[in-house]
Amino acid sequence: MATEEDVKQEKAEDELEQETPAGETSAADAPSLGDKAIVEADDEVHDVALVGSASPSQMGTRRFVYAGYFAGAIGIAFVMSKILLFSWFKLQAWKPGLGEPREDVVMPVAALIGAGAAVYFWYRTRARKLADEVATEMSKVTWPSRTEVTNGTFVVIVTTVVSTVFFALMDRFWGFLTNLVYGGS
Repeated sequence: MATEEDVKQEKAEDELEQETPAGETSAADAPSLGDKAIVEADDEVHDVALVGSASPSQMGTRRFVYAGYFAGAIGIAFVMSKILLFSWFKLQAWKPGLGEPREDVVMPVAALIGAGAAVYFWYRTRARKLADEVATEMSKVTWPSRTEVTNGTFVVIVTTVVSTVFFALMDRFWGFLTNLVYGGS
């Protein structure tokens, strides 16, 4: 993952390359004995993306914010398509000349409404700041491993079954005693 120091170093190297005319080498380009380790380290393959590109590791928690806005837009578009179809059916009952609801009209309108809502909330800095804070806090959470979740689920299911059987038996027992005492049928 590129750090701020890596970005600053790459910018300084780019500026140095722009100042040196093509074909000439500057004193900064000539490696000294102390720079031998740096030159050898530069030959290694790095998995760091270029500064201009946006890899998922560089985006950090921002990628979850983008995904949340995208999911919200899809959810709003889905709800709006159902509302528009329902409204069309109601209008059809009131004015039969409208005809059956047309998917080629309803779906694009719902998609535009969903995209418009996502853009609207994106440009509201308060909503975006809240989404960024939530994503940052969620990244600090230590999530349980698969085995911990499986074990916890197993414990919950077994406890539920045992308590259900226990209370069913207690209900039958107290029902039996109540019938003996009060002489029920």
